Amino acid sequence: MTGSRPQPLSRPGEGGVRQSASNNPSPNSGEGGARPRSGWEGEGLLPTRKELLARAKWMRANPTEAERRLWTMLRDRRLAAFKFRRQQVIEPYIVDFVCFAERLVIEADGSQHADNKDDARRDAFLTAQGFRLLRFWNNHVLGESEAVAAAIFAALPVPHPPAAARRAPPSPVKGEGFGALHA
Repeated sequence: MTGSRPQPLSRPGEGGVRQSASNNPSPNSGEGGARPRSGWEGEGLLPTRKELLARAKWMRANPTEAERRLWTMLRDRRLAAFKFRRQQVIEPYIVDFVCFAERLVIEADGSQHADNKDDARRDAFLTAQGFRLLRFWNNHVLGESEAVAAAIFAALPVPHPPAAARRAPPSPVKGEGFGALHA
């Protein structure tokens, strides 16, 4: 099967979206394009680096609608000139978006994440690694994109001026400077 596209890691009979019976204000199942759970999540099995990279590549090629909307906000240093990466491996996990310079992870969550113990374990691991986490429900990303962008912006430090602007002296006012002395 050479040349075929990597598929998500799952086992036969799995792939449904897990429902939660909590009163958490999560979106309806599938809203925002929820993905099936992989076979290794929460089962004590650790994927290999190769499996993680293949899964991340597949996830980049098949984003949920909420991830697509977030990536439109974050890509190409559009948000305060900070560089974000999407579907990035931080072993043994894959995060939706990360800014390594600020150690900030952003996750877009569907209903399968409501009261999820795997997420709590994952968050504890990432926090121990020095990352800060922002989680947004898919329906919030899709319905209130500006508020989500503002929340992300607020979590980032105020950007400094470019390095060249810090080094160069200010431009002289017309009539001042080197040319004015020799006129």
